[in-house]
Amino acid sequence: MKIYTKTGDDGFTGLFGGERVSKDSSRIETYGTIDELNSFIGLAVTEIKNEEIKKLLLKLQNQLFIVGSDLATPIEEKNKKYNITRVTKEFYLDLEKEIDYFDAKLDPLKNFILPGGTKGAALLQVCRSICRRAERQIVALKKEVNIGDNILIFVNRISDLFFVLARYENHSSNVSDTKWEAK
Repeated sequence: MKIYTKTGDDGFTGLFGGERVSKDSSRIETYGTIDELNSFIGLAVTEIKNEEIKKLLLKLQNQLFIVGSDLATPIEEKNKKYNITRVTKEFYLDLEKEIDYFDAKLDPLKNFILPGGTKGAALLQVCRSICRRAERQIVALKKEVNIGDNILIFVNRISDLFFVLARYENHSSNVSDTKWEAK
């Protein structure tokens, strides 16, 4: 099987269900950002020292594939020939538990902090900012098409998770967060 199909050479791509859309459509831009986020998570995993965080990030990467396929499949297609797994409420409820678990191990935040510390923590902050962009794109996409509510809530929680995980990666590496100083 060849990796190239030539079906996108005209600037269009197919959604699950067969609809052809421009590669610069909001839907494609949105799940492209999810793919970018997933790639940066893979990079972050190579630098993360904490095994608990690595395990959680690998689980999250798999869930982001579900987000991407959910975004690539119009809601109207969910009861047709494709058996697409959709993002459910459980995705973000489970993530809230993870956020609470790691946050409970940290000192309360009393200042704004700058991204940085260990290389792994800095990469998690990059993931957080990419995730926020994806969230903005999801908000815009929801104005155009029905994608349900769970994807937006889940992606919002993911960015919160990255913030907490970056702090925890620094903490577990005995590196202090860098406080923001307004001068």
